[in-house]
Amino acid sequence: MATKPPAGDPVQDAPQVAPPKQAAAGLPAIGHTLKIAQQQMGLARTARTLLKVNQKDGFDCPGCAWPEGDERHTAEFCENGAKAVAEEATLRRVTPEFFAAHPLADLATRSGYWLGQQGRITHPMLLERGALPEGGDRYEAISWERAFAVIAEELTALASPDEALFYTSGRTSNEAAFLFQLFAREFGTNNLPDCSNMCHESSGSALNETIGIGKGSVSLEDLHQAELIIVAGQNPGTNHPRMLSALERAKSAGAKIISVNPLPEAGMERFKNPQTPLGMLKGTALNDLFLQIRIGGDQALFRLLNKLVIEAGGATDEQFIREHTHGYEDFAAAAKEADWDETLTATGLTRPEIEQALALILASKRTIVCWAMGLTQHKHAVATIREVVNLLLLRGDIGRPGAGVCPVRGHSNVQGDRTMGIFERPAPAFLDALDREFEITSPRHHGFDVVRSIQALRDGEAKVFFAMGGNFVGATPDTEVTEAAIRRASLTVHVSTKLNRSHAVTGKRALILPTLGRTDKDVQASGKQFVTVEDSMGMVHSSRGNLAPASPHLLSEPAIVARMARAVLGEASKTPWEEFERDYAAIRDRISRVVPGFEDFNARVARPGGFRLPHAPRDERRFPTKTGKANFTAAPVEYPRVPAGRLLLQTLRSHDQYNTTIYGLDDRYRGITGGRRIVMVHPEDAAELGLADGAYTDLVSEWNDAVERRAPGFRVVHYPTARGCAAAYYPETNVLVPLDSTADTSNTPASKSVVVRFEPA
Repeated sequence: MATKPPAGDPVQDAPQVAPPKQAAAGLPAIGHTLKIAQQQMGLARTARTLLKVNQKDGFDCPGCAWPEGDERHTAEFCENGAKAVAEEATLRRVTPEFFAAHPLADLATRSGYWLGQQGRITHPMLLERGALPEGGDRYEAISWERAFAVIAEELTALASPDEALFYTSGRTSNEAAFLFQLFAREFGTNNLPDCSNMCHESSGSALNETIGIGKGSVSLEDLHQAELIIVAGQNPGTNHPRMLSALERAKSAGAKIISVNPLPEAGMERFKNPQTPLGMLKGTALNDLFLQIRIGGDQALFRLLNKLVIEAGGATDEQFIREHTHGYEDFAAAAKEADWDETLTATGLTRPEIEQALALILASKRTIVCWAMGLTQHKHAVATIREVVNLLLLRGDIGRPGAGVCPVRGHSNVQGDRTMGIFERPAPAFLDALDREFEITSPRHHGFDVVRSIQALRDGEAKVFFAMGGNFVGATPDTEVTEAAIRRASLTVHVSTKLNRSHAVTGKRALILPTLGRTDKDVQASGKQFVTVEDSMGMVHSSRGNLAPASPHLLSEPAIVARMARAVLGEASKTPWEEFERDYAAIRDRISRVVPGFEDFNARVARPGGFRLPHAPRDERRFPTKTGKANFTAAPVEYPRVPAGRLLLQTLRSHDQYNTTIYGLDDRYRGITGGRRIVMVHPEDAAELGLADGAYTDLVSEWNDAVERRAPGFRVVHYPTARGCAAAYYPETNVLVPLDSTADTSNTPASKSVVVRFEPA
């Protein structure tokens, strides 16, 4: 029942299905990497570009935020990183002639995959919706001066600065992010939603409360020294492939690894390291224990483990608890109430499996827990991560080498953007420092996060939406509601390198501002520039592109912000925007005086490899919380309850995907090729529900007893997921996540625990 797509757009709901792989990387990864790179860049450009990825004198991979060690391999990139580089360094171009041939009505029918394959955008483009006969709306090339004049016209016409929204993607550099938030606050708003709101906001909320800083506490070297690594709600083989090398090194030093996931993942079963001959042939089995947990059961699992650690006798670090923590008694009382039967129901695990996990925990003197979206995108996500912290506090595993918390971030500078002030709820101390440095008065009231921004657009509270990178429409929940909200805007602006769905869903006026990418050489009035990024473990380093820009009409992100700021704020602004565009070192000088940890920024980042930011819990066992100590917490245990005849769906990536960027239509490790509109269901669940392998179904989500959403036309794939659970790719399934279905405290969309029923397509 394949659905015929527009001309040139491949069918996505009729894949070939084979058994899942039981090993990741190896020779197939090398072959696939070279094939994609050569298709996009050609042979010579591939070699010249890939050899500079993640090198100390090169550019930071535009993919994930996994850190590099001091010693680096010649090929310091993974398959998905190479795909990201190839798509940015592609020789394909999206010119004004392309837009003339493809009106908005045509772009709106295209898949994200097709849009992304068209290449780099070459000119600033403006669309005036409704200016042409119905169906004839087209983007047209304009000058940069005209683009900034349109932005100034719309922003200065607002009744309040809070009617503007300034969104940031994680690929934005430190320098551009700092200028972007400075402009927004000088303009008068804290409406600075960013992609963190949709992924690790739950981590930041939990960690700020428990240890006083919303970042991980470990370094790459700590992973190498750990005795036990728990990887929960994360698939490194697809989402952070270079992490597999770190896990392999830890294994070779004697570490044990527990994987906690509803889906078996090839990379954790066996990693065939493509950087060594033996690795490619034989590989390393990473998992010592695979806990195939039911979706959303992680809090119950860690609560029971904490109870068992307390009851083990001598297993807690009493001196650490006494000297460095607060709230132990209340937490211990709650932990003692943990119930075996309820935990087995919540997790779908067996008693022997949990006891085996406990034995590994008790045998370890240095434990790290790593996690990603599988923990952060549930209603009870924050409480779950607090429970993870409870386990580490019990064992004294924060502030010692080889131990700690490790939230594995996605985009390559998503953590740095937050450090630079991209946050709708900034700390007063940050705003005070910003105001002193620039002689401005920043607003003190809280702004809108991603979900609240969509609601504001929907309700007419916001009228201008400006995105510094990313694919907001493709990344956000409740697709139909979000798209309708965006279309109500008077102006939408996207700073972009390539096309995505967000360019086809516009306000009454829409701008596309083409920008330099990580791979591009950036030359300004003072000479060649570099930018900086912060990786997932708090290392700040430089990034220098080496390719000629895709078009002479591109501007860098700092230049775009600086010129927009001058156009909007006028000469009344004392901020030296022109100086910041001429020389990024001037931006870093200002950052050094505003952001703690960046003192002497220019000198320190000039050192090969950069520098590490301070982290009080890790460095000093000092916890800057309200109590002055690390806080145990005792939230009630929650887990999803699913009515009969329904399954619990998690949204996830394919292997040919990075966030909403679709590189291809295969999910090689899961045995799925040539399509994306599939839903993975356990064969026994499928039999009970009457879902034959290869049948087509509509997915209908149910939330809060009253709200339903539908995603039509998915092929059923029988797959060894946890019983009672299902999985399907986003962004195709974002439509199933209601806007109001979010995590407590963090307001992150609850995309990993969606109750669905199945109806014939």
